[in-house]
This record gives sequence, C-alpha cells and structure tokens, in this order.
Amino acid sequence: MPPSDRREQLLDAAARLFAERGFHGVSVHDIGAACGISGPAIYRHFAGKDDLLAQSLTAISERHVAEATQRIARRDEPDATLDSLISWHIDFALTHPELIVIQDREWSNLTADAQERVRELQLSYIDAWVSVLRQLRGDLDPAEARAAVQAMFGLLNSTPHSARISESRMRRLLAQMARSALLPQ
Repeated sequence: MPPSDRREQLLDAAARLFAERGFHGVSVHDIGAACGISGPAIYRHFAGKDDLLAQSLTAISERHVAEATQRIARRDEPDATLDSLISWHIDFALTHPELIVIQDREWSNLTADAQERVRELQLSYIDAWVSVLRQLRGDLDPAEARAAVQAMFGLLNSTPHSARISESRMRRLLAQMARSALLPQ
C-alpha cells in the first residue's frame, strides 16, 4: 500500500476509534490492528496518537477551507453558491460523523498549537460562508452573519445524533432547514 494510502487509512481508523471509544480509550495498537499493521508501524507515518488526532482535525479543516474557496470561485450567483456550500457541508456531516464527534469531544486533547491551527482554519471557513451570506442578507452585520452561520453549523453538525431517517431524506431536510436558518422568509 502506498504511504499516502496507509496514512489516510490510519487517519480514518483513528477517527472512527476515537469517536467510538474516546481518545484515552484507544491505543496505537488498536489503531494499527484496525489497519492490519502493528501499533509501532504507525510511527512511520505519525509522531503518535496525539499527532493522529491533530492531523485528523487539521486535515478536515483544511479541506473545508479549500472546498469553500473553490465553490465560491466557481459561482457567480450568491444564492447558488450558498446552496453549493450547504450541499458540501451536509455531505461532510453525513459521511464523516466521527470527525464531528471527535472535534466536539476530544478538543481538550489537542495540543495548544493544534487547537490554534484548527481554530484558525475554522474561522477561515466561517468567513467564507459569511462573505456569501452577506451578499444575500445585507441586513446582517458581520457579527450577526457569523452568529447565523455558526448556529446553522450547529444544526448540520448535529447529524451524528439526529440522522435517524434515510440519507436522501436527511439531506433534503437539512438543506431545507439550513436555507431557512440563513434566509428566513
């Protein structure tokens, strides 16, 4: 297996296990076993369990920023851009609930540097959404737009606990609710 594939496999396994058992309930041996390798083999790819947690949350935050930047650049109409951003975030929330769980539950286990980096990326992601929302809602000042976006993220990021219907129905429901939260009639 190429090193980059193994690295992704380890990140996925670690995130899943951290979400299931908690950071302190998982060892490098558990993560290695989930990938069919020995625990110490993880050190070829990561400095340790702390690094796996940090890389998991940093990588997904970087992907959020990159995805938002690309989606904003591809669209001229703010309404279509907002729909594209909503679709992306719903896809993430439904396909990676373990990352939402560990972001919420394991934040205190990140090093201060990792927390700072992840928070910086998250703020960039929020700011991308705010720029689109303010084009559609001139009545919102930047602070209000940021609060609206963050509240809407809370709705979408509740899916690890609320997704109890079919995925297609959940996608439609979340898209409708997200638009209503940001663009009330």
